[in-house]
Amino acid sequence: MDTLNYMIGVDIGTTSTKAVLFTENGKIIAKSDGEYPLLTPSPGIAEQDPDEIFKTVVSSVKGVMESSGINPEKVLFVSFSSAMHSIIAVDTNGKPLTQCITWADNRSAKWSERLKKDFGGHELYLRTGTPIHPMSPITKLMWLRYEEESLFNKAAKFISIKEYVYYQLFHQYVVDHSIASSTGLLNLNTLTWDEEALKIAGIDEGRLSTLVPTTHIMTGLDEGYAAAMGLSPSTPFVLGATDGVLSNLGVNAIQPGVVAATIGTSGAIRTVVDKPMTDPKGRIFCYALTEDKWVIGGAVNNGGMIFRWVRDQLAASEVETAKRLGINPYDVLTKIAERVAPGSGGLLFHPYLTGERAPLWDPNARGSFFGLSLNHQKEHMIRAVLEGVIFNMYTVLLAMEEQMGTPTKIHATGGFARSPIWRQMMADIFNQQVIVPESYESSCLGAVVLGLYATGKADSLDIVADMVGGTHEHQPIDENATVYKSLLPIFIRISRKLEEDYKAISEFQQKFM
Repeated sequence: MDTLNYMIGVDIGTTSTKAVLFTENGKIIAKSDGEYPLLTPSPGIAEQDPDEIFKTVVSSVKGVMESSGINPEKVLFVSFSSAMHSIIAVDTNGKPLTQCITWADNRSAKWSERLKKDFGGHELYLRTGTPIHPMSPITKLMWLRYEEESLFNKAAKFISIKEYVYYQLFHQYVVDHSIASSTGLLNLNTLTWDEEALKIAGIDEGRLSTLVPTTHIMTGLDEGYAAAMGLSPSTPFVLGATDGVLSNLGVNAIQPGVVAATIGTSGAIRTVVDKPMTDPKGRIFCYALTEDKWVIGGAVNNGGMIFRWVRDQLAASEVETAKRLGINPYDVLTKIAERVAPGSGGLLFHPYLTGERAPLWDPNARGSFFGLSLNHQKEHMIRAVLEGVIFNMYTVLLAMEEQMGTPTKIHATGGFARSPIWRQMMADIFNQQVIVPESYESSCLGAVVLGLYATGKADSLDIVADMVGGTHEHQPIDENATVYKSLLPIFIRISRKLEEDYKAISEFQQKFM
């Protein structure tokens, strides 16, 4: 007889959704996931089909229930993690009037600049903790208000993808403080919608969801979707938080001085503080985890999606080889990158294919290879791409250190953590020990730890220390660190010098592509 109870963590990501079934002590029993495309018909657009994402959520939960064969009554709860900064306009019946406009969408770039210059953007940032950038939903609302007026006026609500999922499941509009704190609309000190932000966006509270804590529990699951997922309709759902803050929790990076470095589709460097904190220079974000735990850091647009770009655009033959051998094409690409010495023969890659958030906060930024010569081959380019993503992450940490000092530990997580070469690159470029939890599903684990706390099964979030499991540890290799230390200033100088050219080429692309 099965005496165990189980928990499901669901992570709605930018390019995939995954569900992970855990035991109460954090052991993974089953995983299920599904991908969906990021629709990018032009350089400024980055959208997704919200109904396709919702179907993937349902199928992912169904997948772990079917593969595990457990009794639905043994599921204590389902708890959610979700990507930030998405926005969907819906009508009075909850039907989407737009696609899901993701964080990577840059159509509000002009309004981001206007917000900075004409609408008191920096003061707004200091109150809301969301850096002024086209990723931010407040800038997307401004764009819709002034450039898509008919659609804007028709919309009954403006919601995120997680709110859309919960509306389908429970027929209620609710938003947790964590998702809300990434909109540029939430006052961090009062945990209420900021009046001035609402005026700038041209909306009132009635066009947003009801604010609730990340520990809020939902009951009354739609019976049809309960059956589709293989759950009991009485299964509690914990609203949960954003993927970034839950990733910190899931790698046990919630103590002072401990930094989490995550590379999934995008990437981020984050640490936990006990009260809201912003940066006088406006470079770091501040998002809620619970009422007394806040996460500060910097997010980058360009993480694992750049490796996917390499796979899809530069490695057709390698992908075919991987298919024939029945192995993951990413494993083939990292093996190829291992043939090249650190530094890629002086080839640098700036990974700004979708503009950039931290550290540049420049939606016009574009990617480039620098230093190409006839001696460089495809393997140099592949390695340079991997190194470029880590170089960019490190520049974010340098900005954070001005606020928090040198970190005591770095915990790495996300899809990149499956790659030993990428993990070692981080240790070498950061020149610091990198600790990697045995489980790579940090956001899902963070979601269920928050769920245990929300349901009273745990007295504090510190229980995660007993659930993370064994770790991989990577020490910096001195000779590699020396190479990277000499290349980093060049990497930084190039990106700073190209600001005007980034804008010019972005304008050209918008006009002619």
